Amino acid sequence: MPVRTSVSSQGNRGKGIGLALAAGSAIAFGGSGVAAKPLIEAGLDPLHVVWLRVTGAALVMLPLAVRHRALLRRRPALLAGFGLLGVAGVQAFYFASISRIPVGVALLVEYLAPALVLGWVRFVQRRPVTRAATVGVVSAVGGLACVVEIWSGLGFDALGLALALAAACCQVGYFVLSDQGGDSGADAPDPLGVIAFGLLVGALVLTAVARPWDLDWSVLTRTAGMNGTEVPVWLLLAWIVLIATVVAYVTGVVSVRRLSPPVAGVVACLEAVIATVLAWVLLGEHLSVPQIAGGAVVLLGAFIAQSSTPARAAPAPVAGGGPEREPRDHETHETHGTRDTREATA
Repeated sequence: MPVRTSVSSQGNRGKGIGLALAAGSAIAFGGSGVAAKPLIEAGLDPLHVVWLRVTGAALVMLPLAVRHRALLRRRPALLAGFGLLGVAGVQAFYFASISRIPVGVALLVEYLAPALVLGWVRFVQRRPVTRAATVGVVSAVGGLACVVEIWSGLGFDALGLALALAAACCQVGYFVLSDQGGDSGADAPDPLGVIAFGLLVGALVLTAVARPWDLDWSVLTRTAGMNGTEVPVWLLLAWIVLIATVVAYVTGVVSVRRLSPPVAGVVACLEAVIATVLAWVLLGEHLSVPQIAGGAVVLLGAFIAQSSTPARAAPAPVAGGGPEREPRDHETHETHGTRDTREATA
């Protein structure tokens, strides 16, 4: 006799799977810097590490790019922007920053991006923002001041901090492009196809910038030190390509389809925590108590700012204050019907 599963239990199971995938994506992304820093210290240029990462992942995702080749004609600007900012820009600036400052600090600075998105909404799109969003931005900036220990005269490398901030700005571009890419309903581009082409575009751009023909390939046959332990360079590179890029992107995209943006944003904040803990354990990069407290404030502020950002389909301003109209019965049915159809075809 078949067992009938309720819609509620199916929804809870879907959210559980989404949370597991989002957590897996955060773990995978969080380990990228910890694996990349020993490669840089072993003799590879940061840009060469980024090129190896992106090019390797692009080759793995090439079959998906071929499958979704129609995107080249339909969304060329989206693919170019995603490749330049979401892939090449974020990773190049982040890897360059960790060559000068601790991994945890670089990632915490990069997590100012959700707060910076509010600046885009307020000053570029000229839309009002909520008070909660403003509190989130102020909290994130205050937490960052603790992370860099500004009272000690900016003890960290100023260029390293600037590079991490540039990575955050590129991530803002990634968020904006993602918002524009998903507003077309049934005509929205497949996110896996966008990722595949973004990696290809990023690989082409980084080939021109990183000049891989100057890469010292002999480094790949050596070992790299991780807090006193020697690890084969090829193993670290395989982790960066397969786990920290391919698996991280794919699980992240699938999880976003199952979770609301605020929930996905909370889980994504685990990336900074995981990266900091891994850098502490595997690389011996210890943070002080004020830095840990400041990092927690950065993550909290980023979450508040991100969860206060308006949904892309919302016609009303971001700022609250007015009463919200309750949806009519037929509107509720239509909304659920559309969502159920979209989830069934995803």
